[in-house]
Amino acid sequence: MKPITEEITLEGHIIDSYILPRVWDRIMDSGGEFDLLEIRVGKTKQETSFARMKIFAETPAQMGALMEALTELGAVVTSPHDAQTEAAPRDGALPDDFYSTTNLPTQIRLGGKWLDVANTEMDLAIVVNREKNSAAMIPMTDVKQGDAVVVGHDGIRVQPLARSRDKEIFSFMNADVSSERPKRLVISQIAREMEETKARGGKILFVAGPAIVHSGAAPFLAKLIRSGYVNVLFGGNAIAAHDCEAAIFGTSLGVALTTGQPVEGGHRHHMRAINRIRRAGSLRDAVAQGILTSGIMYEAVRANIEMVLAGSVRDDGPIPDVITEMIHAQRQMRAAAQGVELALMVSTMLHSIATGNMLPAWVKTVAVDINPAVVTKLADRGTFQALGLVTDAELFLRELAEELEIK
Repeated sequence: MKPITEEITLEGHIIDSYILPRVWDRIMDSGGEFDLLEIRVGKTKQETSFARMKIFAETPAQMGALMEALTELGAVVTSPHDAQTEAAPRDGALPDDFYSTTNLPTQIRLGGKWLDVANTEMDLAIVVNREKNSAAMIPMTDVKQGDAVVVGHDGIRVQPLARSRDKEIFSFMNADVSSERPKRLVISQIAREMEETKARGGKILFVAGPAIVHSGAAPFLAKLIRSGYVNVLFGGNAIAAHDCEAAIFGTSLGVALTTGQPVEGGHRHHMRAINRIRRAGSLRDAVAQGILTSGIMYEAVRANIEMVLAGSVRDDGPIPDVITEMIHAQRQMRAAAQGVELALMVSTMLHSIATGNMLPAWVKTVAVDINPAVVTKLADRGTFQALGLVTDAELFLRELAEELEIK
């Protein structure tokens, strides 16, 4: 028997959500061993299950790594210590053994009591404020010298999401990615989810890529915004620039959206569109001056929804509203994403991955792209709440608008 031991418990829907077998796999894959000391299986859909087991490892380092992995699956040490903290050595830097967060609900133990950790997001640090008896997940760049940063795995517990028991679009069996699934049925279910979210006053986030404009789907997204189905819009310089090009010149990348044919001098249209917006001062100014009279940006300004346009190193212009400082853009996106219940990410890998990493696991997420590899990467967030759909942006948005009966 291996010399280093810990005793853990698991509680919740640990069997039908496949948490218990994942724990066993993790232990064995890491070279550890376990004894199952106690198990109680829930006999109804509402009743939870419970398991208690002893874990064995060869070395403290192996046990530490194993316990960190098991904590992410919801394991709790039976005799927990309070969470341990160390002071941040300098602004923007963390102690070596800092705890890296998941996108799942997390608690830490302070003074013998469990405390909810605010601002759930993956790959952050946990900073404790003992005066306020509070804890929050904080990006590395926002940590200040001397902040109390949680280290190790003691006194931390994570609550995995249970698999939905309803036969709905975000159930476990529907979380795969396929180009062969019945798209109309899936899009219809997405539309119902959007209607329900809107009806209860929930917040819907749309992450938009330039292919929406290139494929001729911009009018459908504009209709969604105008009809109140988008509360927050994320994108980059490209979606803004080409949407403005389409609104001003009727082209995207110099190709006429009505005929699909290149137009003479069209390769300059996106630069001319950017210049017109820059001369106006901003997208809002361009709408006020009558330069923009249609399109995604026009409807977003008119509806006064939250909009964050995050730039990149390859941007032309950029449009004045584009945030060119990355850390500032991340902060704006995090602030705007607070309270989001449903996120749709269409045809933009960079901004969609960034957004997905910022969202808690309980946010229902739809990832749409023509490239299956992109959809797989976006949908595989370790949650039952993610759906991937391999299809064209124009087909998706056109059918979505039809299902929502938007005129």
